[in-house]
Amino acid sequence: MKILVTIPNGPIKDTFVSNSVVEQIKTLGDVIWNETKENFTSAELKEKLKGVDICITGWGTSRFDDDVLENADKLKIIAHTGGTVAPIISDKLYDMGVCVLSGNDVYARSVAESVVAYALCSLRDILNYNKMMKEKGWRDVSFFNEGLLDQTVGLIGFGAIARYAVELLKPFNVKIKVYSTHMTKETSDELGVELASIEEIVSTCKVISVHSAATPETHHQLNKDLLSKIKDGAVLINTARGMVIDEGALTDELMTGRFKAVLDVFEVEPLPMDSKLRDLDNVLLIPHMGGPTIDQREVVTLRLIEEINNFFANKKLKMNIDRSAAMRMTR
Repeated sequence: MKILVTIPNGPIKDTFVSNSVVEQIKTLGDVIWNETKENFTSAELKEKLKGVDICITGWGTSRFDDDVLENADKLKIIAHTGGTVAPIISDKLYDMGVCVLSGNDVYARSVAESVVAYALCSLRDILNYNKMMKEKGWRDVSFFNEGLLDQTVGLIGFGAIARYAVELLKPFNVKIKVYSTHMTKETSDELGVELASIEEIVSTCKVISVHSAATPETHHQLNKDLLSKIKDGAVLINTARGMVIDEGALTDELMTGRFKAVLDVFEVEPLPMDSKLRDLDNVLLIPHMGGPTIDQREVVTLRLIEEINNFFANKKLKMNIDRSAAMRMTR
């Protein structure tokens, strides 16, 4: 078999394609590497796909549209080391019967872990007390912090990340409310969560975690009206996409000091230097690092290789992204 790896040389490739990963990829067949420091252009990708059975892709890969796929005479699998495949797939790809694999499941588990970490960090006010200590201070008798134990947590949107978040949150004995347009009562009962409206979640939950995919329908899903209903003392966490929240309206609300936020994603990335969010003490800002953590990148690629082997052994696939799932992903 012929394998094309489109990921360009650089620090990202080094973490996804470690030496041990290189050896595993070589076991699949003859490998063609991207030896440049840039992603292939659409024209280059089209040319490279001739005779290729497996294509291993990464962030920034050109879309596999009708033109690019014109030379894909043997393509059977696309194994995407990113999470969402929405930027690279097309109807033509699925019409050809190509199997699409993604690191989404590994990403989801890692991002879910960040939700718990961010909630604990914000509730316990860890950065504030760390700063106090570094400045040679000490708490006084009026110190205040909170914990995650026994709180009410609201999840807005429910996909792979939210499902893992439910699993990771359970040991904290939290009550979990979920706003989802597709979750059934049967599923909510199975998971031990409560279905709720988005209005109920923002107005009643101590921790509100956003998990909606970025689609035209979810643009500014959390608008000025909903943000104004977040209860005092709550913590809003966004590890989804910045455009899901009206960032201007959120900034205005946060400037009142009513509640806290942990923002891992933003409407414009990198976050502009003059953003007012940078000046607020009740906001924890993370430069889009929810997941996967660097140590999990190798895990992503190794699991994709395992899935490739499963495909050719006619075994059940766990990382397959079908057409309907791809259409629901961030694009």
